[in-house]
Amino acid sequence: MSAPSIFERDLARNAANYVPLSPLSFLRRAAAVYPDKLAVIHGSGRTTYAQLYERCRRLASALAARGVGQGDTVAVLAPNVPALLEAHYAVPMLGAVLNAINVRLDAKTVAFVLKHGEAKALIADTELAATTRDALAEGRSALLVVDYDDPQGPGGARCGTIEYEELLAEGDRSFAWSLPQDEWQAICLNYTSGTTGNPKGVVYHHRGAYLNAVGNLVTFGLDGATRYLWTLPMFHCNGWTFTWAVTAACGTHVCLRKVDPALIFPMIQEHRVTHLCGAPIVLNMLAHAPKEVKIAFDWPVKLATGGAAPPSTVIRKMEELGFEVQHLYGLTETYGPSAVCAWQDEWSELPLEERAAKMARQGVSLVTMEDTCVLDPATQEAVPADGETIGEIAHRGNTVMRGYLKNPEATQTAFAGGWYHTGDLAVVYPDGYIEVKDRSKDIIISGGENISSLEVEEVLYKHPKVMEAAVVARPDRTWGETPVAFVTLAEGKTAEAQDILDYCREHLAHFKVPKSVVFGVLPKTSTGKIQKYVLRDRAKET
Repeated sequence: MSAPSIFERDLARNAANYVPLSPLSFLRRAAAVYPDKLAVIHGSGRTTYAQLYERCRRLASALAARGVGQGDTVAVLAPNVPALLEAHYAVPMLGAVLNAINVRLDAKTVAFVLKHGEAKALIADTELAATTRDALAEGRSALLVVDYDDPQGPGGARCGTIEYEELLAEGDRSFAWSLPQDEWQAICLNYTSGTTGNPKGVVYHHRGAYLNAVGNLVTFGLDGATRYLWTLPMFHCNGWTFTWAVTAACGTHVCLRKVDPALIFPMIQEHRVTHLCGAPIVLNMLAHAPKEVKIAFDWPVKLATGGAAPPSTVIRKMEELGFEVQHLYGLTETYGPSAVCAWQDEWSELPLEERAAKMARQGVSLVTMEDTCVLDPATQEAVPADGETIGEIAHRGNTVMRGYLKNPEATQTAFAGGWYHTGDLAVVYPDGYIEVKDRSKDIIISGGENISSLEVEEVLYKHPKVMEAAVVARPDRTWGETPVAFVTLAEGKTAEAQDILDYCREHLAHFKVPKSVVFGVLPKTSTGKIQKYVLRDRAKET
């Protein structure tokens, strides 16, 4: 055994040179440096950083007095309100684990989440009383239930034993808390919006939450002047970790209970909002909002979107209103954003269509994601950077989940070969930028040829009468599978199926053209993603 190097002698890790990473430190610092700065805006309510820190300590203290401690799960069922933001700090202060539940889930699924995550307490907005009551009736009625009766909300029946503000009044504003001894300790539990069966519980740790928040801060350009509008659900990957990133920047959180263009535009104007995030559906809503609702801004408003890239027509409409669109990529398993289409200066001079094509790519790793690769599914080797060879996106780094709760088989499969396998199929261009071509389950194989549903959808979105589109496979006796297009037309527009098909033939190889078009509203998950599994079932009937 060789002797230790000179750098291993008398240079041990100790309390002076090592502190576990945790996003809890962001709030403590913000309250110390900017105690009187506006931290939260919610309707007519205003909260400074000193007040936010005090409220979080009160909540932590009150929960501790009622038996919540390290390793316990505290669930929150609420829209983007201060209570949910406060829980992102108060719950981990106890060493407990926050489970922010999707407010659009049905009672049966909420009951499953509460039981599977072994929730010890539930904070529920009274607007969601019916869901809360029915979920508790499914068998988790023994937990502590706290009603959040938001003065800015519509209100509703109470299901719990105490109201949120009453609970805070029990707490100690000087409650002593400490950072976790181990940064690998669980901080949050999030559930995937599974398409079949029960959702999987994704476990985050303090280190990953801290790093991903810092990555977002750097990538999205947050600073002390940031005013962040909560159009993205805080329950979705903990708001892509912006619940912590905005605080790290000492910016201002602007809460929003409901995503509605009639609310969003005036709030951006009133509060001089600088940043917001949202799924492509949010961009679509804003771009296609009625003229009387839209407001053009004379300052830059940065809007980050994930999922499918926005079509060029949406980008143009958003830019005309003063929005700067940034394309991110990520998954629940990677704390939200894991890659970004990092902007190159020369792209600014490109025509809109060419610029949109560049923006459509998922890009490169976030600064805090160690490595991103596109692997050949058969060999598990990196595919060539030729923009053509399709492989699966895989991640490796500190901002990858700990694993799936109580599901070692799924965890082992996801981490096979030392990578997190996303299930997204992509190519790599010579400049190293990645572009998703499809989910592995959504690729259409027709006559032995692969058809990217995303490629066909991009063409459909460019049709001037189309607002939303989705393409799925339909079984075919001759070709194995053929594409079917489901289309939602823009408000006030009419079109025949043949018009849509003719447009596709002008812009696609003929074998990629959908064989039929179905008009109507597209089914979506609670996070705004189009439910292709539902459409695949419908396609079999067309």
